[in-house]
Order: sequence, then C-alpha cells, then structure tokens
Amino acid sequence: MVNKMKDYLPEIEMDKMKTLLDVEERYETGKITLEEAREIMRTKVGKIRPYHIAYMEQTLKDGAEDECVRVDMRKVNELLEGFMDTSRPELPADHPLTHYYKENDEMRKLLLAAEDLVQYPVIKNQWLELYDQFRQYPKHYHRKQNQLYPLLEKKGFDRPTTTMWNFDDIVRDEIKRCYQLLEDGKDDEFIAAQKEMIALARDLMDKEERILYPTSLALISPAEFEDMKSGDQEIGFAFFDVKHEETPKTATTSTADDSSFAADVQALLKKHGYSVGSDQELDVTTGKLTLEQINLIYKHLPVDISFVDEHELVKFYSDTDHRIFPRSKNVIGREVSNCHPRKSVHIVKEIVEKFRNGEQDKAEFWINKPEVFLYIVYFAVHDDAGNFRGVLEMMQDCTHIRSLTGSQTLLTWANQEQTSPTGNKKGNTPNAPDKSPNLTEETAKKPIAITSETQLKDLFAAYPTLKKELAARYTPFKMLNSPLGKLILKKATIASAGERSGLGEEKLIAMIKEIVG
Repeated sequence: MVNKMKDYLPEIEMDKMKTLLDVEERYETGKITLEEAREIMRTKVGKIRPYHIAYMEQTLKDGAEDECVRVDMRKVNELLEGFMDTSRPELPADHPLTHYYKENDEMRKLLLAAEDLVQYPVIKNQWLELYDQFRQYPKHYHRKQNQLYPLLEKKGFDRPTTTMWNFDDIVRDEIKRCYQLLEDGKDDEFIAAQKEMIALARDLMDKEERILYPTSLALISPAEFEDMKSGDQEIGFAFFDVKHEETPKTATTSTADDSSFAADVQALLKKHGYSVGSDQELDVTTGKLTLEQINLIYKHLPVDISFVDEHELVKFYSDTDHRIFPRSKNVIGREVSNCHPRKSVHIVKEIVEKFRNGEQDKAEFWINKPEVFLYIVYFAVHDDAGNFRGVLEMMQDCTHIRSLTGSQTLLTWANQEQTSPTGNKKGNTPNAPDKSPNLTEETAKKPIAITSETQLKDLFAAYPTLKKELAARYTPFKMLNSPLGKLILKKATIASAGERSGLGEEKLIAMIKEIVG
C-alpha cells in the first residue's frame, strides 16, 4: 500500500515526513510549545501540501477507528498555518469535488441557523423545518463512502475508509439522535445536544476540506473524476440537484493497448467457439441466453443481489430501480470489508470465514419496523468440487408480502378490481372488498387539483404511471420505489417533494401536469 500511494504523487522526502510526524505528535501531546513546534517546521520541514499529511498518516501512523475523531484540527491548523496551502482549488462547476464543497457551504449555513435558534425557547415547527434539511446531508456521506473512498483505496490511500467512515457515521447518528429528541418533545436534551452535533459536523468538514479533497485531487485522474459523475447522480446530492450529461465516448478515448487487448480477447474467445455479439446465445446451466437477456433478467429481479468472490472482492450487483441501499459501479473490485461501516466489519469477516471453512452456508438478517420489513440473506457459494467461490447476498423489501392475507387465485392487475368468472367484483381475499386504489372513470375525467399541499400518494393513486414517469425523467425520484421512499410517501406533499428532490415546487408541478396531460 505504501509504494502504491507514492506512485501517484510527486516525489516525497521521507525524512521530512518523519520529522513532520514527530513534531505533530509532540505538540499535540504537550511535550513542546506551539512556538517550538513551528520553529522546527520552519527549519526542518518547510512548505508542505495536504497530500503530505495524508501520506504521512497512511504510511507512518497505526490506524485506529476513532483516530479521525480524536485529531484536533484546531491544533493542526495552528501548527501548519503558513506552511500548508489550504485554499480551495479552482474546479469546474460540474466537478465531483465542487459538489462536496458546495454541500459543506450549505451545511455551514444550517449550523449557523441552529446556533441562532438555541438562544430562544423551542418552537418545534421551526426546528423541524431546519432538521428536514439537516437530514438530507447524509447523502454527502453516502457518495464519499461509495464513490470517493473506493477510488482512493485503489491508489493505496485507505485511511478515509478505515477511519473517516467512522466519523461520517458519528455525525449522521448525531443528526438522527437530535431529530428523535425533537420529535419526542425532550426540548432540554435536544437543545443541549446541538453543541455536540454542530462541533462534530464542523470538525469533519474541516478535515474533508483541508486534507481529504486536496489529496483526492492529487491522486484521482480527471478521467476517473469524469467517470464518477454518473454514480454520484445515482446516489444523489444534499440540498440541490445536479444535471449531468454523459460525455460521448469516441475512438480517441481508447488507447492502442486497450484495442490490442480487446482484439486478443476476441480472438481467444473465437478460438474456443465463443462470440461476444449481442445476439450470441451463451450456454447457461438450464438454457441458452444472450448477454442482453441476462442483464435484463438481473435488472428486473424483484430482489437485490450482489456477489463477492473467493478473494473477498465485490464482482457484481444487480442494478434495479427498487434498489434498497445505494450502490455505484466504483464498488466493483473493492474489498467487501471496505463496503461496510467499521462497526460491522467484524460481522462481515466472520460470515466470510465461516463460509470459507464450511462451518456455515447461510446467514439471515432482517429489519422489522412498523412501516417496513427488509430481509437480508447471505449464501456461501461453492463449485461442484466443493471449493469456496464466494458469497451471494440477497435483499428484499418484504413489507407487501407480509401484509397479504387469505388467498388470491384469480388474476388481478394493479389498481384494478378483481372480477370473478360470473362478473362479480372481488377483493384480494374471499368475500372482502378490494381496497386497492382505482383510477376510476370519474377521476380520469376530473383531474386532481395540484397545489403545494397535494399529497404524492393521492396523485399516484389517481395516475398509476406517474411514479414511473417521474423516476424516468428525474433521477432523484427513483428512490420512491425504495423502502425509504414508501415511508416518505405516507406524508410527502408537492412542496416537500420539490424541496427534497432539489427540483423545486413549481418545476415539479409543471412536470406532473405534462405527464398526466
């Protein structure tokens, strides 16, 4: 890992790095004064760049889960002032790092608003409005963990995954805790919790902007940042929406080596009787399928699946519209232990190890809440010779399945009453009325008035194709098909949906009217 990170950075003088580490540790522990520390910096270290700090931490420090939380950025800033350039880099408006900086700017405004409100008696609606915005911010962490961290790992810099991820989760959990205290009416505890939440959020943003983002800019190539944009959109952004148009790929984007390798692979496949043409049928265990058909099957599975190979590397996940947890293509090739929060890594390792040695072949988990029931199961994968080949993960939102009662033996389409062979209307259970929403003739002739207070669930009941069309036209609405989306739909209005999605109320109403005609 040491040499790998160094390969992507300008030449680094290790003697200076060791001196930097020594002076930093002695100053932080109070063994030398700030003046003494800065004098050593001036005479023995000199000017440094943010990636020097990252490289020093990666190669010379022993990692600990709480290390990122323990580092006092105030003392670090005092020590490094004047020796390290901490100005923001000039980046294009659509650069992935630009969006991280912009989200932090918006978050700082919210934190200032919170500091202002704590001076006054609690007015619950004011705070709820503010916390509705705070609760968007964890999208910022989702993108870091699923997009930025994997690329940094490939460059040998895994410190963000092993230490900063823990800090991300702490701030996210603090926001959740504060919101719950507010909902429960525990005003004194809620106000007291604001100081800790604000301090943690600011400290983490400081670490991001002074070390993480400048180091990312030094390690990650422009082409890799460009490739990151589509995955960023899949996960979404806090506080705003980003429109990204795919850059057309031309023949000039491929290198001669790429073309040569592709030609060699083609020749090898043909030599053994295989072809990669779109119409070529492949022999699968119980039939023949084209590659297009295989991908379509995965895309339409009612469950999410992912596969980790025997080397504990993520090789595949199914890309469905109803995906439960965020994923991006940067996860492919990543160590599975780096795809989970630090607090659950030991469970992942235990599952893999017991699957590998044959002690177990299945592990089940489920999340059971009043509004949603999620089922997660892991299977050990072995080949015909009994060799361990990896782990298959399956996730499913079983909320609807658990709600079914009685029996249904007659065909019933969504949003349509069931009709028996005699012409009598029936519900989903014998002798029970159909409770599913119906797009009646009356509704079709008299459209629902759309205002800021109109609830999305009423619109979707009246116009059955509306949800699918919104998701197709505007990426953030894909999450309406997820378990979280179903919870939001219980009370989502045009106003709240416009704000959460970043589209805005007026544009959302215009889009809906265009879809429903």
